Amino acid sequence: MSATVKDDLSRYDQKLELILRASARIFAEKSYHSTSMRDISRATGVSLAGLYHYCKSKEELLFLIQDHCFGRVLNRLEERLHGESDPIEKFRVFVDNHLSFFAANMAEMKVLSHEAESLAGDLHEHVSTRKRQYTRTARKILSEVQQAALGSARPPRRHVPPGKNGKPVDITVATYALFGMMNWIYNWYDPRGKLSVNQLVDNITRLFLSGFLSPADRTAVQGGSAQAEKVNIWRSA
Repeated sequence: MSATVKDDLSRYDQKLELILRASARIFAEKSYHSTSMRDISRATGVSLAGLYHYCKSKEELLFLIQDHCFGRVLNRLEERLHGESDPIEKFRVFVDNHLSFFAANMAEMKVLSHEAESLAGDLHEHVSTRKRQYTRTARKILSEVQQAALGSARPPRRHVPPGKNGKPVDITVATYALFGMMNWIYNWYDPRGKLSVNQLVDNITRLFLSGFLSPADRTAVQGGSAQAEKVNIWRSA
């Protein structure tokens, strides 16, 4: 490939990146259905004809945003997990990879959350396939973490604990709970605030694996099983 062709491809990719980021921001602010191609043209400074050079329709633009995000997240995750065997470290990598990417792409996170069903046909199926692949990876890691914890004679301090009935936490529940925690950050997290991305990752990892209270804190709050049985917040007298 000649240097000229490479330069042309680089300029094309850079312009497409600009269009996708601007479109994600507008979709996040106005919603996909309330946004027109003319809105995107004004925001990017790219003519309507120029926009249609990069995408055939507004739906294809939404598809490119979603596919581009999932592609980057999946590729980064595969690279970072390569050669890693410890389940806890795999989990930390998964959380860090997800949060560090979307903390830098908050508009895209909101679009992925709110416009998941705005695509149809083959475009919807393609993105759904990527989502299923990503979800399967999360389930596999959580299952490995759980098996490592339950299979140990003295479980590590950081693990997915069984419930009060002795049964392990359901992996489907755990998977959706994890994504619920991570995907909600666009509503409250400010990357420029006092909490760094690394601190966010550490807090969510510890909260998910160990819970909000330490074992000592839980004992202090419950006050022992006999005392806990006497507590009834709905008692009227």
